[in-house]
Amino acid sequence: MIPVTKSFIPPIEEYTAQVNRAFKNEWLTNRGALVVELESKIEKYLDSNKPLICNNGTIPIQIALKLLAKEGEVITTPFSYVATTSSILWENCTPVFVDIDPDYLSIDESKIEGAIGPKTKAILATHVFGNPCNIEVIEKIAKKHNLSVIYDAAHCFGVNYMGQSVFNYGDVSTCSFHATKIFHTGEGGAFFCKDEELRHQLFYSHNFGHDGPLAFHGVGINGKISELQAAMGLTVLPYMDKILAERKAIVEYYLQELNLAKCKVLKIREGTKWNYSYFPIIVETEEQLLQLLEKFKELDIFPRRYFYPSLNRLFYIKDQQEMPIAEKISKTIICLPLYVGLGKEDQKIIVNTINQIL
Repeated sequence: MIPVTKSFIPPIEEYTAQVNRAFKNEWLTNRGALVVELESKIEKYLDSNKPLICNNGTIPIQIALKLLAKEGEVITTPFSYVATTSSILWENCTPVFVDIDPDYLSIDESKIEGAIGPKTKAILATHVFGNPCNIEVIEKIAKKHNLSVIYDAAHCFGVNYMGQSVFNYGDVSTCSFHATKIFHTGEGGAFFCKDEELRHQLFYSHNFGHDGPLAFHGVGINGKISELQAAMGLTVLPYMDKILAERKAIVEYYLQELNLAKCKVLKIREGTKWNYSYFPIIVETEEQLLQLLEKFKELDIFPRRYFYPSLNRLFYIKDQQEMPIAEKISKTIICLPLYVGLGKEDQKIIVNTINQIL
């Protein structure tokens, strides 16, 4: 079987060595030495704002919305993983969708101002497949209208934009360290925030609101990561250059061998050092896509319809509006297999199948 992705599995003995440190310390959670060390090493590797590691990639979005959106309207994209929209609703906010750019697949910045109303509190934009939004325009609009900016940067570990980590932009940027991501802790995520006062609020909000053992800054939830997850991160991080290099080679093969007259690929925004997190192709019709999926299934190959459906069409969204570009893209896009260890022969089968069907 060829899946759409596989977790990078480091050598078990290296992971065990990190876990043994936690056992020796007899400290398994509540920000032990491994969590603190991993935050420091990620900051150094990315040359980014200091991360605050959490137990998954959705909790940071929810906490940022709780602090910055305050149950108001949040302008967002319909083309993202469901966590982006569900977090808005979970925090008693109202999503206001703006359609996407057909080439970059991120929110169409030219349509944001038209969606701003008296109840708008924030913009929650996704750097889709690690491809940055038009950050300069979004942040200019946010400043003009006194809005907060939260970036769902789940796919962005290792992405640089205009010479610095993409996590350095926005009021808050969030990342996922899920097992399927380029860098992972098995399950996990992080905030990145440059404002010290806001970072302090994020910190206590992910730790039940604590101010020491007996006092509280305010309301909070449990967003902490364990030492065992941090051990995985510390074991994976030294392999990042290898991971990125192998993924880049696969992407370059796809770009070289696919018949790009018959399908469209993601346009990477100028000024971006990309991380090869996903390789989506867009075909002309949903019928073509379903035909491809059927043929791949026969070959025991499983690409993914990602993202589908367009989030404005989720059954629990009230006052649904048409988002023609996102809806069209969501019906005609699939992500091809891309992971460390995907062999050349398998890559050839994938490419040949697409070229033959299309």
